[in-house]
Amino acid sequence: MKNYILTQEVAEKKLRRMAYQILENNSDEQELILAGIQENGSVIARSIQRLLTEIAGDRLRIQLISITLDKRQPGPVTLSQTPEFDNQVIIVIDDVAMSGKTLLYAMKPFLDYHPRKIESLVLVERTHKTFPVQPDYTGLSLSTTLQEHIYVEVDGDLVKGAWLE
Repeated sequence: MKNYILTQEVAEKKLRRMAYQILENNSDEQELILAGIQENGSVIARSIQRLLTEIAGDRLRIQLISITLDKRQPGPVTLSQTPEFDNQVIIVIDDVAMSGKTLLYAMKPFLDYHPRKIESLVLVERTHKTFPVQPDYTGLSLSTTLQEHIYVEVDGDLVKGAWLE
């Protein structure tokens, strides 16, 4: 039996709220780059892209890229494409943030450029930070023990929910 902390309906509401927050915090921007961390972060990034397009229409250009790295032992970070990052707003997206390590490593390739700003978004944030990363956009913040794990369930481009184990 899964102990759900987010249902599909609640996850969709949280994603929509974060999309509105992104628009509020970037109201002067004409373009955003959403960088989803494989696998679940990319699904969430596509959901955010869909919601931003639905809300903002064609007044905002949204580029979507994927970030690939080993979450357990971060090292080399690969981007699916490298558009012009100088003077751009980049939002790094993942499903769960625990220590901040994955988000920190995922930002590394963008530091070779001069982006206007780098923000981060996670669906679920745990409160076990050992790296200096605080997500700018959080769907749900949750205190857990170090032994507990949070899993985000996706199906295609849908976020089906999240549970605690």
